[in-house]
This record gives sequence, C-alpha cells and structure tokens, in this order.
Amino acid sequence: MSIEELKQKFFEKYGEGRVNGYFAPGRVNLIGEHTDYNGGFVFPCALSFGNYLLIRKTDRKTFRFASLNMAFETEISVEDLNKPIGKEWVNYPIGVFAQFLKKGLKFEQGADLLFFGDVPAGAGLSSSAALEVVTGVAISDVYGFDLDRLEIVKMSQKAEHEFAGVMCGIMDQFASGMGKKDHAVYLNCDTLEYELVPVLLKGIKIVISNTNSPHKLDSGKYNERVAECHSAVKAIQPYKPINALGELSPEDFDLLSGKIADPTVRKRAKHVVTEIHRTNEAVECLKAGDIARFGVLMNGSHTSLKNDFEVTGFELDTMVEEAMKVEGVIGTRMTGGGFGGCTVSLVKDEAVDKFIDFVGTNYAKKTGLTPKFYVAEISDGGKKLF
Repeated sequence: MSIEELKQKFFEKYGEGRVNGYFAPGRVNLIGEHTDYNGGFVFPCALSFGNYLLIRKTDRKTFRFASLNMAFETEISVEDLNKPIGKEWVNYPIGVFAQFLKKGLKFEQGADLLFFGDVPAGAGLSSSAALEVVTGVAISDVYGFDLDRLEIVKMSQKAEHEFAGVMCGIMDQFASGMGKKDHAVYLNCDTLEYELVPVLLKGIKIVISNTNSPHKLDSGKYNERVAECHSAVKAIQPYKPINALGELSPEDFDLLSGKIADPTVRKRAKHVVTEIHRTNEAVECLKAGDIARFGVLMNGSHTSLKNDFEVTGFELDTMVEEAMKVEGVIGTRMTGGGFGGCTVSLVKDEAVDKFIDFVGTNYAKKTGLTPKFYVAEISDGGKKLF
C-alpha cells in the first residue's frame, strides 16, 4: 500500500487535516538465535517491510487506535494508557505508551492513530517489535519528548515483557530501531555495544521462506526456553560466577556442562554457547568475504536449534531439508523464535528462481501448506516519513 493510499485511509477514518507518518522495519536474523536473552551475540538486519503509523494530535483527552490489519479498534483515555486490553493487538502500542508514563512524561493531548503492517504476521520477522518501535519513534517526535533512540528500543522491549508477556531479548527491537540500509547489526546483547557490518553479497541474495505455519511466542514455549537457560546458569554458578550463559566459552562449557544435572537443560545451554561461538565466527567470515564458511555456520545453527534447543518442528525442518537439495544454496536455517515462522537462506542469483519453485513445490507436497518467499532488502531502522 502506498503512502498516499495510507493517508486516504486515515482521512476516511479520522477526517482531513495534517497528519504525520512513521515507519519501523521487521527484521531477519542471519545467525545467532536464542542468544539475545542469554547475554550473547546476534546478527540481524532490518527489512524493507515493517509497520507504518499515521498519527495526528487532537484536543481530546483520548487516544483512538485502529489498524488496517486488525478489526479491533478502541478509544482510551490518557489515564488508562497503562492498562492492557485482554489479548488484543493494541497492547503492543499501549505498552509503549505506558513506558513513557513510567518516565513521568505526560500526555496533555490525545491523538488518532492508524497502523498498517506489511510484515507477514506470525512469520517470525518481528512484526511486534516493529509495531512497538514505530509507536515509540512517533510518540517521541510528535509530543516533543526527543528520547534517545536506544532508550526507545529499551522501552519497546519492556512493553513486550509487560504487556505481551513474552520475555524476549532485545534483538528484535534493537534491529528495528537501529538498523541501517545494506548493513547487519552485530550486537552484544549483554553490553548493547554494536557494530554495523556491511552485507556485501556479490551475486547472492538473502531469501526468506515463510512456512505459513505461524509461530506464537506467547504460547509459553518461548518463555519455557528462557526458564531452562536460567536453570542452566543457576546450576553452573556454584562453580563459576556467571550471570548469563553468554559469559561461557565453549571450553568453559566442556568443563562445566556435567554440573547441569537435567539433560534437557544441558542441551539448551549447549546450543546457546555454541551458537554464540558460531555467530562471532560468522561475522568474521562475512568481513573476510568467506561466504561459503558463513553458509556452513548457518547450517550448523539450524542443526543445533533442531537437536539441542528443539524449537524448529516439522515445517521448518522440511523447508531447510528441501533448500539444502538446491544447487546454489550456500546456507539455510530457521530464523526468529521458532515453532513455525520463516527460514533464511543465502542463494546464488542464478538459483533463486529454481529455489522458489523447487522448495515451494516439495514443501507444499510434504506439509500441505503453501509457502511464501521474499527476496530480502536490508533497510534503515525506524524513521519519520512525513
């Protein structure tokens, strides 16, 4: 949908007049999965699709929320901007408003808000983070709060914790807020130090394959994995004073893994420690132009997520297995929280069409689901459009 079409939709709902528009992207993580809430490294990039927000301040003391994607609409008084509404989508932006209130930032005027997202919902490409970040960027600008972008990223993560009940790490919001065109974000999730690394893939495309088996992070499995990782830390702490699994080297883990009595928890910890190591190596490979090795590490990431962290499932595994059969595929893996969603693959230009046809056909035969494919473009983080 074009910007002009979005404006027209806003005018139809709220009336003519001046309106401001904002955008925040979804993200795809090239490697480094389930490491962010463990104080490890991740390597995501912002995408060209995401969430749009058109907003206009009013003289009322209420905020009206509507979306072109969701049927539910509501009007909320300024005093109730810290109260979630059931399980509705508006909890994501309301959760961000609540973070502003926590900082003592008051809203003397209400506003009309219209959201539109072109991130495939449930695909694991962080539509929720894009929704939170676009809200934070817009509020800060429209109301003259002028918050630092990193602060908006942190507030967006807290909104997800407190209003959506998903104890996510900071990767999704960070990539949506801080991304840069044609770069990936090499982020230390413990210190929040980061480096924007150019993604120079000559003759290679990033292809996102949507299983159309939607993941639901609020179903409890994600929070279960978070708890298991915390259990691993507690088991190791008497022998090495750590606060997160990200503080362990592979050598440390080899020495201390026996202290984790629960074999399932031990497997979870193994994935985290080895995935952090893979991510660090992958970034160095990209910088050195060793894309073949980068692909090998992507494949290893998926195997670990399947066998040790157990967050893939039949659909994601089928997508990866079929992708591996295509000549010209350099590497492929699930991306996002798992339990459905998408894979990300590095595919040579000349093999992209064959990849989409071959993988799509075989995946549909085996799963009964019709996948969708996107050739990714890496974009900037959250911004004002007009």
